[in-house]
Amino acid sequence: MRPSEVAALSKSACVLPGESKPDVWGELVLSESRPEVGAGWTDDGLSYEKRGLKRRARKTTRSVPIPPALVAMLRAHMAQYGTAPDGRLFRATGGGRLRSTEYADVWQLARRAALSPADQGTPLAEVPYSLRHACVSLWLMAGVDPVEVARRAGHSVTVLYRFYAKVIKGRQDQDNARIARALTGDDAEHHDGT
Repeated sequence: MRPSEVAALSKSACVLPGESKPDVWGELVLSESRPEVGAGWTDDGLSYEKRGLKRRARKTTRSVPIPPALVAMLRAHMAQYGTAPDGRLFRATGGGRLRSTEYADVWQLARRAALSPADQGTPLAEVPYSLRHACVSLWLMAGVDPVEVARRAGHSVTVLYRFYAKVIKGRQDQDNARIARALTGDDAEHHDGT
């Protein structure tokens, strides 16, 4: 998710399987974003705008399957913190929109806790948006079809290749083996999970 989509994420957008099904995937049905733009640029004086999803018609939604681990994290978050009066999952202490400066400060604390001192001096996971890049890169490295990766990420395949082509490179041996199996009609890929 983009940070502006996370800012708008509501409980109603989360389709979470029951706790008795810990291995079942859930789904986020995204329909809104709340980009931070500054109070001087909005009609109502708020520091953000309520918008539809980036580069989509206003009422369009985007479905994103989420793994069981994220389902469990969202459940735990809602159990501990509840939601804002309008149903949003993530909010500032006073209930308003979580500002980018607030989550950037927490991100830096988490970065210091998670990374070695040497890695802290590099651009690795420098900003919260790095999570989005890491997620898309993981999907590509896992072999998820690029069209599906682009759909889940909410952008075009062209954008996917423009920004993530470096992740796709370096898999020539694996790709050659897949092509060879397809040419010989060997469907072992479907049987052994590779």
